[in-house]
Amino acid sequence: MVNFNTNLRDYEIICTLGQCFEAKAIVNLAKHVPSGSLVALKKFNMDVVKEDSSLIDLEIILTKQFKHPNILPYFATFVHGPEVCVISPIMAFGSCRDLLNLHFNEGLPEQAIIIILRDLLDALKYLHQKGYIHRAIRASHVLISSGGKACLTGFRYACPIIINGRWQKTIHSFPSSTKANLNWLSPELLEQNLIGYNEKSDIYSTGMVICELANGSEPFADMSSTLMLTEKVRGCTPQLLDCTTVPRNVNGDCSEGDCDISQKIINRRFSEHLHELAQLCLNRESYDRPSAEQLLTHPIFKTIRKSLPLIDLLKPAIPLSDRVAVNSDDIETLDTLNNFSNLEIYSCEWDF
Repeated sequence: MVNFNTNLRDYEIICTLGQCFEAKAIVNLAKHVPSGSLVALKKFNMDVVKEDSSLIDLEIILTKQFKHPNILPYFATFVHGPEVCVISPIMAFGSCRDLLNLHFNEGLPEQAIIIILRDLLDALKYLHQKGYIHRAIRASHVLISSGGKACLTGFRYACPIIINGRWQKTIHSFPSSTKANLNWLSPELLEQNLIGYNEKSDIYSTGMVICELANGSEPFADMSSTLMLTEKVRGCTPQLLDCTTVPRNVNGDCSEGDCDISQKIINRRFSEHLHELAQLCLNRESYDRPSAEQLLTHPIFKTIRKSLPLIDLLKPAIPLSDRVAVNSDDIETLDTLNNFSNLEIYSCEWDF
């Protein structure tokens, strides 16, 4: 087993993969020199982070505490000057948001969505049983490995359900920094009223992710925060866009208000199971939503075909290891490093 040490000099940076934490951290592709392994090296500059440093502390503590195949692990964390460095595995396909931005602007294939959801719900089942609410479930926090495994990350917004040794029926705290997550949050969390919320708020966010993966963007994406909140509170339920939900005129074309929707979306059809799963998650009242464990028994997960792995469903997306296509022993010259800089990987949202 590789021992990922805590000396920055043992990590050779190859190129920048992207930014995260609202551009307050940089994620690099690096080589762990002693072992020759490629890793993701995330650097938080604490002079820039300032008042959000507590979120970084929380994320590191929780991530290192969790042990689950569908939760991104941290190999090592250490301080180097003003920077906090985090070493994690390379997730070769990036985040689900990356896949949507680069290759699937109008949504992923249904089978890919189902496989990713199964892994996400497995992670949520574990997380909720451990007594935590994630509070930031979204496509950019679901990363895909080279083997096609989905891993949940982004725990800096999480909060405990167990307080002073007691399991709380409801929580009333609001994330201190959550602007980037607003569209995915449940109505009861956004309302901030005396009723509070519980782990079922993550289930609502999962429903938003289903729509995001299916439609290519999350519901309410082009809406002001105030109007988005109003729509959620009044019970507006987002939908998957396909031939059963996009209104058409007598000629079979989209109605006047939906003419910017492509013919591919208008003509496709998602299964009744996927529509049902999204609606179960997006129920206005939290008590009407199933738990993650209950959702995993839904018939839709019996339709997963073992003969068709996720990585085949994600084509033409290419995993990072194939894009780099270089032996770690060859990363020696400046010319090689410059070639990495020209790779099309800067648009990634490595938000973990």
